Amino acid sequence: MTQTRTPGGVTIEYETFGSTSDSPLLLVSGLGAQLVAWPRPFCERLADEGRFVIAFDNRDCGLSSKWDGAPDTLPAVIAAAMSGDLSQARDLAAYSLGDMAGDALALLDALGIGQAHVLGASLGGAIAQRLAIEHPERVLSLISMMSSTGEADFGQSTPEALQVLFGPAARDRDGHMAAAEKTLIWRSRRYPDLEGATKVAAESFDRCFCPQGTNRQLAAMIADGSRAEALSALSVPTLVIHGLDDTLITPSGGERTAELVPGATLMLVQDMGHDRPEPLWPLLCAAIAAHTASTARP
Repeated sequence: MTQTRTPGGVTIEYETFGSTSDSPLLLVSGLGAQLVAWPRPFCERLADEGRFVIAFDNRDCGLSSKWDGAPDTLPAVIAAAMSGDLSQARDLAAYSLGDMAGDALALLDALGIGQAHVLGASLGGAIAQRLAIEHPERVLSLISMMSSTGEADFGQSTPEALQVLFGPAARDRDGHMAAAEKTLIWRSRRYPDLEGATKVAAESFDRCFCPQGTNRQLAAMIADGSRAEALSALSVPTLVIHGLDDTLITPSGGERTAELVPGATLMLVQDMGHDRPEPLWPLLCAAIAAHTASTARP
């Protein structure tokens, strides 16, 4: 793992897999998720498919820059968004989804990559969408995984999943590991892999524990609002992957994304929730490889 500093002064921690001569594939993590949430064997499998894989910590998590001086405005952002005042919500958020997409772009710049395939999961999917919307010339193809469009009527979490998402954060390592069991509510029913989830929770806690950063990321996502109009004008080749067991961002979020983006391919996956179960890696990686095969690195 190594770091780069963006022109805006943001430090980004990242790790790469495979050969720099292969077509680049940028992996964008979800809410509060560090780069270690992309399992190394999963990244290596994608690299074996002939992709130069890049995983990184978004701002405000992992070993990337933190906004520790910024107040927690999440409740106020939620209130403003619910009242329909997205302008106020954006003013209250510490940064925007566009800023987070800009970090990804700056990382590509630091690596000397003009264009890349971009795969984003959950919040990472929203960031990837924003990157494709604002900088389509830099995105060879888009893969939006277990994400949504920002529209309130699509991808709504179940009440049980929301209760876990907004529940009190654990304050120590043991509590953080124990909390992984609660994520079973949105994981694959057939392949829940609690052991793997607990391992990632422990590794993430050891690298950096920053629940305030997760709140600020969530505020940025909420303040972004609907991307429906922009997605309907997107001309980037797009694959949408969504698990049918997902209760955190329900499948209508993926279905709506594929409906809006012209020419998008929708892949609904049995036995996948808001996760990437190892037994499904061959299926997922094959789909990702096929989608990213048509365009080589310029």
